[in-house]
Amino acid sequence: MIIQQTLQNLMLFIPETILTATFCLAVITGLIFRQKQKIVGYVVFAGILSALAAVLFQWGVSESIFSGMIAVDPFAVFFKCLAAVSMLFILLFSHYSSEVQKNARRMGEYYALLSAMTLGMFLMAGATNVLMMVLAMELVSLSSYVLAGCTKEALDSSEASLKYIIFGAVASGIMLYGISILFGLTGAVGFSGINHALSMGVPNYYALLLAVIFIFVGFGFKISAVPFHFWTPDVYEGAPITITALLSVASKAAGFAMMMRFLKTVFIDTAAFQASAGTWTSLGGFEWNKMLAVICVLTMTLGNFVAVWQDNLKRLLAYSSIAHAGYMLMGIVVMSDKGFLAVLVYFGVYLFMNLGAFFVVMLVANKTGSEDISAYKGLGYRSPFLGFAMAVFMISLTGIPLTGGFIGKFYLFAALLVDSKWIWLAVVGVLNSVVSLYYYARVLRYMYLRGPEAQSAPFTMLKGEIAVTLLLLIPTLLLGLYFTPLVNFAGSSLGMMGIH
Repeated sequence: MIIQQTLQNLMLFIPETILTATFCLAVITGLIFRQKQKIVGYVVFAGILSALAAVLFQWGVSESIFSGMIAVDPFAVFFKCLAAVSMLFILLFSHYSSEVQKNARRMGEYYALLSAMTLGMFLMAGATNVLMMVLAMELVSLSSYVLAGCTKEALDSSEASLKYIIFGAVASGIMLYGISILFGLTGAVGFSGINHALSMGVPNYYALLLAVIFIFVGFGFKISAVPFHFWTPDVYEGAPITITALLSVASKAAGFAMMMRFLKTVFIDTAAFQASAGTWTSLGGFEWNKMLAVICVLTMTLGNFVAVWQDNLKRLLAYSSIAHAGYMLMGIVVMSDKGFLAVLVYFGVYLFMNLGAFFVVMLVANKTGSEDISAYKGLGYRSPFLGFAMAVFMISLTGIPLTGGFIGKFYLFAALLVDSKWIWLAVVGVLNSVVSLYYYARVLRYMYLRGPEAQSAPFTMLKGEIAVTLLLLIPTLLLGLYFTPLVNFAGSSLGMMGIH
């Protein structure tokens, strides 16, 4: 009976098994082909692509495996797809990145760690046990610590990695302490077990509040929410652009997936939820969403206002990423299926527009050796295609109509306006979007209203670079006009999110 159950669990664990095998194979390949480390990249690309295919075959499944440690359901599938697609783009970015390619000796380790990080994000998306949640988050964190400092020749890269490790260690320690308090209160480590214990009554309200605050430190660190964001600007600026792009999209998505499942499964009042039409209330009147609303406002406001003063594009996009985390937190604050749907839709478009912006930054840095906004003078004339692509990504990040970014924000604000008590939060979000328009438009001003310098050469692009740019540009535009498939995919993912 045990053997049969284990085999059934392993059959549902195929994507993660493929990624584990990919990591091992990447390490072995790197040792065998020491002079041809690019082969490791091809192995990892094939492995992640295979894992993505295996994930898609799990659509419609809703099971709990390994004694309730991991959920295999459409909600997990959605975020696993986001993580895998993001990682495939990062592997393509790496092929054209001068930062990565000049460190040929360590490319094997670089690619192997990317596969390990993907495995961690897959586990984060399905974790339904606080122990698995911590282990998955640490797998992602440990991989990203090393990747952030993989360009050892650059001083800011080593500094970024050290700061990342210190902040990550502190956040993980505080989160573990919060989990220990929660275990002491409930006697359970599984999400459903904690939910059942809390439904019997909260033994100590203040101890529960302290536990949740400590656990939120870990979530806040992973999604770059204020006041746990301090590592983000320095790490984003110091890390290779490929890793910066990965942290801003895939790692953030995995953090949101883990936090959303934890909050909905642990604190939901099951009876009230089943009797409602998509809205849910917290157990025992524990209104954690009010605390989250404060974090939400601080996150988007600080992110946007500090971004206004940035001249380094990576640092600007770092603060922009913090602001976008604040926008997405709005969807969680409302405690409804519409809010969660808005977060999923937002991530679907955020993947393309944010990765696209970072890819353009990488191409300009390859050509000019600078990440400063001054390097974009006359880019719209030196390279009309690249200038147009960057303009679309900036406009979409602002949330202007006819781009995917507008659809994401539309669904977020629509979810807020369902309940009149959150109108003030929608107003704050709109005002922050207006502020973001300033620093995104500043990039456009440099590209089109500042003439190129006399010695500037025409900006040429390789065919592969054009292809990757189009793969990001077309969905950004298309999702602004035809977004029904994404909304349906997100809606069905959320509709089948069970309490495991």
